[in-house]
Amino acid sequence: MKIFRIAVVLLAGLLLLTALAIFFFFDINAWKPQLETTVSEALGMVVTIEGELGIKFMPGLHLTLSNVHVKNRGSELAFIQAADLAIELLPLVQRKIRYGNIVTRDARISIERGQNGKYNYERLEANQAFRPLELPKVSFINLMVSYADMQSGHGFEFKRCDGELTDMHHPGNAPLLRRLSMAGHFACAEVGKKMPIITDLNFQIAATDGVYDFKSVNMKVFGGLGLGTMRIDRSAEIPAYQIDYTLSKFRIEEFVRTQPKGKSVSGYMDFSTALSMHGRTRLAMRQSAMGEASLSGANLTLRGVDLDQQLLKFESSQNLDLIDISALLFVGPIGLAATKSYTLFSPDEKSGRSTTIRTVVSQWKVEKGVAYAKDVALATNKNRLALHGGLNFVKDEYQNVVVALLDRSGCAKASQTISGSFSKPVIDQSKILIPINLLLKLVDRAKNFISGGDSKCEIFYSGTVTPSN
Repeated sequence: MKIFRIAVVLLAGLLLLTALAIFFFFDINAWKPQLETTVSEALGMVVTIEGELGIKFMPGLHLTLSNVHVKNRGSELAFIQAADLAIELLPLVQRKIRYGNIVTRDARISIERGQNGKYNYERLEANQAFRPLELPKVSFINLMVSYADMQSGHGFEFKRCDGELTDMHHPGNAPLLRRLSMAGHFACAEVGKKMPIITDLNFQIAATDGVYDFKSVNMKVFGGLGLGTMRIDRSAEIPAYQIDYTLSKFRIEEFVRTQPKGKSVSGYMDFSTALSMHGRTRLAMRQSAMGEASLSGANLTLRGVDLDQQLLKFESSQNLDLIDISALLFVGPIGLAATKSYTLFSPDEKSGRSTTIRTVVSQWKVEKGVAYAKDVALATNKNRLALHGGLNFVKDEYQNVVVALLDRSGCAKASQTISGSFSKPVIDQSKILIPINLLLKLVDRAKNFISGGDSKCEIFYSGTVTPSN
């Protein structure tokens, strides 16, 4: 044992002397071009180190870098202001480099989707294999991740993120995402573009051979609490996705604040969805989308409009576009695209009028990219409205959507059909039922008096939203 201890001490001294010799007698920056070439070949991208390389000790041997740029196909994919790479001493004797912990500070990752639909992280050879990878731990301090879609002009940013990835492993001879394994966690202060939409984002990640599980995903969204999980399977040729998400007690006025008319409705709502999809393009993912989505709320307040008064006039004049009213039934992630060109009821905020929405229920079933209404209705203190039909997110159009004003039996007193694209909907008034004028009301009352009950009608709605008292 004494000899063993002496041997260990001698070996440690040898490694220390080797490290000191590297520090005092070699110009580490002379190796910068070779390091840039090696990393560039490994990533299949262009890596440049603008700052000086450095070596420090205590504890162990560390290589420091600054102002590192990673470019791919002419686009800057990443910038790292500072990085600290721990290097194991024993492999150096064998002329090998093995990294310990890696810490990055103030890094920025910029992902872009070009006009041709390609992402800037994609390499020229789509299935180009990566070399074997072993990293025990990578830490991120003040990371920012941005995304920009050059086709639509949309984008978002993850800001002020801290996190770490551990036990990163890739066997090589396969695309990076298809065989990567790791574990980790992240926390981001805010997510948004011009203004934060999501705050206090936290999640854990576990990946095994290209199957990524995002667990305990929690965040604050529009004043509500969001919880969910997501699985991304990149192990096969066609990626597959599974999303389960709930958003509780979010403020509807926070959600619609990006609409031109601002805060026209207020109150709390709940949203949930379970969706699965697969595909390599957005269109393929939309075409394969399957699952359900649900939105509900109670005691909402519409400001600037007396909805019951307008609906009373609608029975006789039909001078009202029910698509404005049905917008409230679409509110939520599933219907944002369907109402993006409309404000809620186009209210006159100075009128002083308001309406209480007693309850809203909006349940949808998604099949192959089309959301079909299962139970979609709202009730004020005097009226009920219901919706049939679907939202086709593959073609971005309304599909046989009918909005009806109901009587107490659930029959349509009047209705409108909505068709066309989400951006330019068409109101078809040729299918509006004949309004119930005063004469017809008297005839109906006479029939009811003679028969002792309500006259029969075709039930339009029989869901969970009950008539007002």
